[in-house]
Amino acid sequence: MPSTTRTLPALLAARAAAQPDRVAIETPLVARLTFRAWHAGSAAVAGALHEGGLRPGDRVVLHFGSRDWADFAVAYCGVQRAGGVAVPSSDRLAPAETRYIVRHCGAVAVLHAGRTPVPDLGVWSATVPELRAAGAPPPTVRVRPDDLAQILYTSGTTGRPKGVAASHANLTAGAVTDPRRRRLRHSAHFLHAFPIGTNAAQTMLWNALDAHPTALSPPQFTPGRFARLAEQYRVGTLFVVPAMAIELLNSGALDAYDLSAVHLLGSTAAPLPPWVAEQLARRLPEATIVNYYTSTEAAPAQVSMIVDPARPGSVGRAADGTIAIRDASGRRLPAGATGEVWLRSPYPRSYYRDAAATRQTFRAGWVRMGDLGYLDEQGYLYLVDREQDVIKSGADKVSTIQVEAALHAHPDIAEAAVLGVPHPVLGRAVAAALVPRAGTNGPDLPQLRRFLLDRLARHELPTEVLVLDRLPRNPAGKVVKRELLDRFTRARPAPDRGAADPAGEKSGEKYDDEVRDVGAPVPAVWKE
Repeated sequence: MPSTTRTLPALLAARAAAQPDRVAIETPLVARLTFRAWHAGSAAVAGALHEGGLRPGDRVVLHFGSRDWADFAVAYCGVQRAGGVAVPSSDRLAPAETRYIVRHCGAVAVLHAGRTPVPDLGVWSATVPELRAAGAPPPTVRVRPDDLAQILYTSGTTGRPKGVAASHANLTAGAVTDPRRRRLRHSAHFLHAFPIGTNAAQTMLWNALDAHPTALSPPQFTPGRFARLAEQYRVGTLFVVPAMAIELLNSGALDAYDLSAVHLLGSTAAPLPPWVAEQLARRLPEATIVNYYTSTEAAPAQVSMIVDPARPGSVGRAADGTIAIRDASGRRLPAGATGEVWLRSPYPRSYYRDAAATRQTFRAGWVRMGDLGYLDEQGYLYLVDREQDVIKSGADKVSTIQVEAALHAHPDIAEAAVLGVPHPVLGRAVAAALVPRAGTNGPDLPQLRRFLLDRLARHELPTEVLVLDRLPRNPAGKVVKRELLDRFTRARPAPDRGAADPAGEKSGEKYDDEVRDVGAPVPAVWKE
């Protein structure tokens, strides 16, 4: 690809010249954005920002919701056309989180939709219509491939989010200018419901700019609305996160609508539990089910896997030289050995204003993914767990991914999340938060244990279960496990020092009656 098109404003200009009247983005019943309007709108926004004092390299936070994809896209490319750095942010964030992002990146302005009040963020703010109405001519700012284009804040499931900085060259890697070679050509539309401010949503914005089909995004995700839109538009490609896939299956929406036009369903942001992948394949027999493995830090590098019953636990195989399993010292490990997963990324990203964290995660073109896994002899990647989520229980290490996969296969469980909770003897014990399937009270606990023993080792069995109406998730759809840990702590009854310990914590005793027949206790169960 010529260097002259290796910036997002240049790619948008080229697409607008080639297909001015083609709809790039549509939010049904809200807005439709053609490439001509996208290009013209971003030029007007760039002109107003430049006249307002924006200078190359200045950061602008984009505070938008799922109804605002058209305005968000215009603002995003407008900031970059003016030489600025776009900082996407969801209006689902708490005001304190948005203020943190504004302060951390040193934003000079905030652009927003104007539909709902925006918290006082301490900087100048405006809406896209206000900037377009100013009528300022676009600036003659030279934007180069190695210029900073975007700062995207991580989901912050374990602490303060980090700002991941990406250049134009990084964002345009793999761009296609030949219309005959555009991706997703089997689709006239692709459908997603990812909230603005997530890495998955940024991928969808990139697809809207560079791929063949029109991007569809509903103002709000519900399983019925999502499936209805897929039927109405004869959508060829669906993109989801596992939480959405689980809702689509549990609601019956995939059976209630005609989705025979769907030829590709892509799942991202977290591993797709094998049972969920299997059920998707059954409900969508015409579709290829693909699991994408990447991260905000590693993008656009990724591993993809067409769901294969012969390899239900694999997340895919990367091209040679783009994936490695390494030990703590960075030494590459052989096939079958478990270690840290590293991906090689073109035009690597970095953590904005955090040199120490950048040195820790980004290594000479490689990105440490924060996951533990192994490669088989054919190069397929299997994840063991997030490095921070592995439960060290006594002398054993437990994979939360493996336990969650087993729980999701139970017919009375709609959703599940597994984490380690403090234990006075073992250090950490395996705990599971469960959401019962609609119409049930959840699984019978002795039966659940017998069910799990077919799939898990005894030390992997949950010793505590918390039954919830829903799991706490961040805007990216990932379970916030630190919040779950707080909920377990609040839900536990105060200890009775003279009472028998229902989880066998005091003595680690063995049980051999009908209920406790396998050498591990029935879990202690609480409801919020």
